[in-house]
Amino acid sequence: MNLLDELRRHRLLAIVRGPDPDAALAAVLTLAGSGVALIEVSLSGASALDTIRRARAELGDGFALGAGTVLSAGDARAAADAGATFLVTPALAPGVGEAGRLGLPVLAGALTPTEVYQATAAGAAAVKLFPASLGGPGYLSALRDPFPGTPFVPVGGVDADGAGEYLRRGAVAVGVGSPLLGDAARGGDPGALRERAAAFLAAVASPQVAAGGVRA
Repeated sequence: MNLLDELRRHRLLAIVRGPDPDAALAAVLTLAGSGVALIEVSLSGASALDTIRRARAELGDGFALGAGTVLSAGDARAAADAGATFLVTPALAPGVGEAGRLGLPVLAGALTPTEVYQATAAGAAAVKLFPASLGGPGYLSALRDPFPGTPFVPVGGVDADGAGEYLRRGAVAVGVGSPLLGDAARGGDPGALRERAAAFLAAVASPQVAAGGVRA
């Protein structure tokens, strides 16, 4: 898959993690059924690899299903074996290099200018700006001055209102966990999850949001 193209097209990456594997799987399937086309299952959740396997079986080979919190080379290999088609790291961990060896696109976590440079040099398809809440949309704007061609995906504390602002400031997409998932990955109301998914999809599809990471 071309992860950068998918991020630019859909502009929303849902992040699923939780203590209940069955509830996490249900959340993945509810999000997919609600029109969320990019979903990451964090390896920090309970039995996450099994959740990825089960979700892959349900969603088919063509769905963009990734593994998150990939730290080690072993994590990367296990995620690929489970059916992940892209990987996400919280930092410049060994999983970034292993993703390249496996031929999987990776969204690599970075915060500082040095880390952004290193993530790009390591072959990341895009840079996960994490935690985005630390500097907010203004920090993204500041980073884009020295890195105008770098595709950024802010993650961490991004709500529906903030999603549009990050996109207006030049992000190619936003990654969203708890503001979107709520308690769904712990067995919460799937109807409420569908409502939140609709709100986020509307926010990233707003005509006031510049497409493709172009500063508005």
